[in-house]
Amino acid sequence: MATAIFTRRLAPGLRVVLLEGARAPGAKILVSGGSRCNVTNAVVTERDFWGGPSTIVRRVLRAFTVEETVSLFREIGVPLHEEPGGKLFPDSNRSRDVLAALLRELTVSGAALLAGYRVQAIDRTGQGFAVATSHGTIEAARVVIATGGQSLPKSGSNGAGYSFAQQLGHSLVATTPGLVPLTMNEASRFHAQLSGVSHPADVAVWIDERIGMRLTGSLLWTHFGISGPVALNASRHWGRAKQDGRGASISVNVYPGLAFEDIDRHLTSLARARPRLAIETALATGSGDVHALPASVARAVLLGLGLPGETPLAQLARDDRRLLVRALTERPLAVSGTRGYNYAEVTAGGVALTEIDPSTMESRVCRGLYLVGEVLDVDGRIGGFNFQWAWSSARAAARGLSR
Repeated sequence: MATAIFTRRLAPGLRVVLLEGARAPGAKILVSGGSRCNVTNAVVTERDFWGGPSTIVRRVLRAFTVEETVSLFREIGVPLHEEPGGKLFPDSNRSRDVLAALLRELTVSGAALLAGYRVQAIDRTGQGFAVATSHGTIEAARVVIATGGQSLPKSGSNGAGYSFAQQLGHSLVATTPGLVPLTMNEASRFHAQLSGVSHPADVAVWIDERIGMRLTGSLLWTHFGISGPVALNASRHWGRAKQDGRGASISVNVYPGLAFEDIDRHLTSLARARPRLAIETALATGSGDVHALPASVARAVLLGLGLPGETPLAQLARDDRRLLVRALTERPLAVSGTRGYNYAEVTAGGVALTEIDPSTMESRVCRGLYLVGEVLDVDGRIGGFNFQWAWSSARAAARGLSR
């Protein structure tokens, strides 16, 4: 949709037809951001994305900046406001308003929307392309694949774009669910007893027994495992390592920014200052630079170690104290998998980014073919970054199409 709008703005004389498989377009916009649509982020750089080369991502992002995105949405009647983490949402907090504005602008631009036209194949012809749809074949001089990935298939993202790109000569980086909740082994009841509890945490993704990625954010314990921003961001790294046949595991530190030595020193000092203070109370109240843990988390950790919560700090043996600190700062999680594409917000992997021209998004292997958005091997962290990738890549493609 964005590519069609931008193209008509840059080249009003160009005939643009948007083929939409669903009868009602924009399903993914409607469900994004808890139905509020996190349009972009206040600060977006190539460091917010994973997948293809960051140098290419940077070039594409420059095609349409955050400032230009904010200006565009204000222009079409959707002013944005900033929330914690730099997330930019519509002032109305309604994703329906974002979709309605884009559809209005699509009409104003003069692009034609054919809803219910599911693309079945794209073949190269002497003059361009033959696009086979559920309502017959359409001839086109140039084609843009903007089909999304495989995440949230109920929204229409069924991965067909990957097949079309491969048939036209592109290679594919194997795909995995991204920004998806992680499941844990049922034998580990730690997560289940904390279902619904959220708190800040550091998450380390271990790959072949070495830390491959450290992430910080809010962690949400669920009946099936873990979710929340930090778990969603970690999911693609765990999933990619697993897919590659490498050893992958995850550990959690409930005191983000603090290490084993910091917490050990804190508890030792607290024991001297307040020897009668119960362990559970100490963990649940915090002091100084050490924040308080949710009481349920403190209780669950102690229960798992067999340490009575009412034990005074001064009576906690050194070995038990260090065991406790280890469980708080380096707790391994029995992650067994992800909740899959049905719950994933993005797809990691896709068409190799090196096979497109970042200044125009045109294919380097099939002239006249353009690829934008999630179908490419680029996935951003949670916070509006994937939408910004969509706007920026769409604008870059429009520049190429208007030439």
